[in-house]
Amino acid sequence: MNIKENFSLKAFNSFGLDQKAKWFSTFNDVNDLQSILKSWDEEIHVLGGGSNILLTKDVDGLVLKNEIQGIKVIKEESGKVLIEVGGGVIWHNFILHCLKNNLGGLENLSLIPGTVGAAPIQNIGAYGVEQKDRFVSLEYVDRGTLKTYKLTKNECDFGYRDSIFKRELKNIAIISKVIYALDHHEYKINTSYGAIQETLEHNGIQSTTIQDVSDAVISIRKSKLPDPSQIGNAGSFFKNPIITMDAFHTIKCEYPNIPSYPIDDETVKIPAGWLIEQSGLKGYRLGNVGIHEKQALVLVNYGDAKGNELLSLAHFTIDKVHEKFGIEIEPEVNIW
Repeated sequence: MNIKENFSLKAFNSFGLDQKAKWFSTFNDVNDLQSILKSWDEEIHVLGGGSNILLTKDVDGLVLKNEIQGIKVIKEESGKVLIEVGGGVIWHNFILHCLKNNLGGLENLSLIPGTVGAAPIQNIGAYGVEQKDRFVSLEYVDRGTLKTYKLTKNECDFGYRDSIFKRELKNIAIISKVIYALDHHEYKINTSYGAIQETLEHNGIQSTTIQDVSDAVISIRKSKLPDPSQIGNAGSFFKNPIITMDAFHTIKCEYPNIPSYPIDDETVKIPAGWLIEQSGLKGYRLGNVGIHEKQALVLVNYGDAKGNELLSLAHFTIDKVHEKFGIEIEPEVNIW
């Protein structure tokens, strides 16, 4: 093991927070991971791309970075391709691989930061698609038994930005590889959500390809979300709340133009960014931290912030939204 002591995590979290890990190492395969787990007695934290965490303090114990690579086709039939991806593969690199090889189904999730191993934990999603829509199964290493286990889609119990890995298997499972089912022919293009169709029309595209959808999504994301290399952020900080239809109709009486996305006959999803903006917080700044001027869903580090400053801003935002709408928004970002 190559264990580094008192290691700065500044380059390993997209907020750019200079917190330190007491110990730090990486693993490149399952055997490597099992060896580390077997020989290490102290607390262990697993890190993917660092794009969905808020570090509020230095991290005790060992921080392990997943660097398991590999993308390979394991089965192909009837226009469907099963593709196995290492947990340490950068998610957008996986998407680029799919596009290069004409594999469709996940193009709406282009440019989402993070790793493939983190995608099922969060059940990442954007523009009408979630990773669970193409998910088949995964393998993980149990921290306690050191054995590998396989979980199917149903066993992962995916929900909105949720999964079994945030509940029963939290701090137990370390995901080593994921299998997705993608289309090789007869693509099911999804342009109904957000500004995708508008962007395609603006670009004069009529016969839409998966590459066109990806390009549109990338363009939209770049126009709305700040680049972490320029200004520290973790993308969307809050989940979009799901409320009852009764609560929605009450709010709609006062705000007729409230955007909404029905979940079923009884519940509806409201954009958290809209709630934050209507609470007067878009572009709000307090010292080293603030809410982005173009996207109210994004909290930013203007340079020298501490994690606790961002956490305080998050609590302030939650309170303001609750005070105005009676709706409790929750962080999407994992807080360490």
